[in-house]
Amino acid sequence: MHEYTSSARVWGLSCPGFPEEVSRARRWTRDILRGSPLAENAELIVSELSANAILHTASGQTSGSFHLALAVSPQVIALSVTDDGGTGTAPKVEHQDQDAEHGRGLGMVSALAHRVVVHDSHGGHTVTAELITEVGPAGGHPC
Repeated sequence: MHEYTSSARVWGLSCPGFPEEVSRARRWTRDILRGSPLAENAELIVSELSANAILHTASGQTSGSFHLALAVSPQVIALSVTDDGGTGTAPKVEHQDQDAEHGRGLGMVSALAHRVVVHDSHGGHTVTAELITEVGPAGGHPC
């Protein structure tokens, strides 16, 4: 994962696990990233990850919640959604047929982001998507 230097700014938001909170998460992301050329992709990523948390984990159950973190540095935007777990398996990218009704969310996130990382987090899972904001020397991506 990229290192977030002291120049990174970090925001956090906790939401109850209701479907209408997905649009709140999108607005929150849009407001923070206003003016960024990556704002639209970031909104889509947050929407997918938030909806997945509600649909597929204990986050969508009574008194469930999901938590967002947004870190912005000159090099990268990192969007993380932490769910309440309860599924027994970690989220994973599955390459589905384009006509499939379900299972494409993380695949779409993976297509939009430069990197997607899933890890266990206090009984749940955190999915982090990174968007590179700046290319390094000779046009390469920073490590």
